Amino acid sequence: MADELSELEARLFEWIRQSDFDSMPWSTANAAKAFKVKKDEIYEAVAALTRKVPERIQVFYKEGSVHIAAE
Repeated sequence: MADELSELEARLFEWIRQSDFDSMPWSTANAAKAFKVKKDEIYEAVAALTRKVPERIQVFYKEGSVHIAAE
């Protein structure tokens, strides 16, 4: 997996995996701030993760918010 992911994608994946965004809502703005990048870069990285490691990440909508789970 590590060979396929950019540095940002790998760091973001690990952050998502260690966080609780499956039960608490995801915030692209907070992720962008944490990684010191623009929101568009976070959107692109999350989209890339769903293509590159689809069996390890789930993006879903629940109770009016986006949630993300990774393992």
